[in-house]
Amino acid sequence: MTSLIQPVPPGRPSFLDMPRLERLDQLEADVAILSVPYGVPYDMEGSRFASAPAPWTIREQSLWFRRYLSHYDVDFGGDLFAGRDVRIVDCGEVTMQPGQYLENMRRTTEVVRAILRRGAIPIILGGDHAVPIPVLRAYEDFGPIFVVQIDAHLDWRDEVNGVREGLSSPMRRASEMSWVCGIAQIGLRGVGSGRQQEFDDARAYGSILITAREVHERGVMAALGRIPVAERYYVTFDADGLDPAIAPGVNAPAPGGLTYYQAFDLLRGLAERGRIVGFDFVEVAPARDPVGITSLHAARLILNLIGALAHTGQVGQPRAG
Repeated sequence: MTSLIQPVPPGRPSFLDMPRLERLDQLEADVAILSVPYGVPYDMEGSRFASAPAPWTIREQSLWFRRYLSHYDVDFGGDLFAGRDVRIVDCGEVTMQPGQYLENMRRTTEVVRAILRRGAIPIILGGDHAVPIPVLRAYEDFGPIFVVQIDAHLDWRDEVNGVREGLSSPMRRASEMSWVCGIAQIGLRGVGSGRQQEFDDARAYGSILITAREVHERGVMAALGRIPVAERYYVTFDADGLDPAIAPGVNAPAPGGLTYYQAFDLLRGLAERGRIVGFDFVEVAPARDPVGITSLHAARLILNLIGALAHTGQVGQPRAG
């Protein structure tokens, strides 16, 4: 029987050079890093999986921060992990079978469900924006959850070329899950996000639509104020939610995106409002990111999220002494 996960292989870095998991039934962690390189493509035969290598480039860029984890962190005004021992384990990658996209999605759901049952918070490295669909299905017995999407695009298409579970549809599919109690979408801008019908459908569902312009003009706190206080948040972060000046390596760049500190403050603000029970970072395209700056921002924002969880007491235990 094929294992559900492929551990980080020798010669490849784990996220932050943290311990590598060999078997899911041995997971003992606060945070579980897992890569899912792709979801269901629109072109089943010739699709180029531009974001498939991204989990490894994000891991590589995370090593810039590894040596300084014990240093003073200016962004947090002190210890990044608030004096807590946070157990971070890298679970490697969901085992993918070439061309077996629906089976790969089923496996992704099964792996994330196993992580949740072990009491860890999954942090998913994608991969395209179809990846959150099977991830969110794992929360059926762990809800209700409120989904927060940071993205330039609406992602509310019902289908594209007959495919209903592709990268343009994660929020539509999330809206159909009974354990998803609401959706907020932050950073919307430009064209290519959807047709009038998709926006009408999103509004009819009750999705809270917050444009990038609104964040720039009114501030992060105003945006957070529009998001209901929830017991459990799941955050899906598309790299193109960031401005292409700091995140050029994406599949669909759109001018006017969020800054690093706006994204940081959104993540920290959400952690202060409620429990964050899962997170994914998707749509980094390494071939369009020659110096790795997009993956660097992804790695730092993931680190910031873990720091925010530590500062709010959601992960880790106080260090002895």
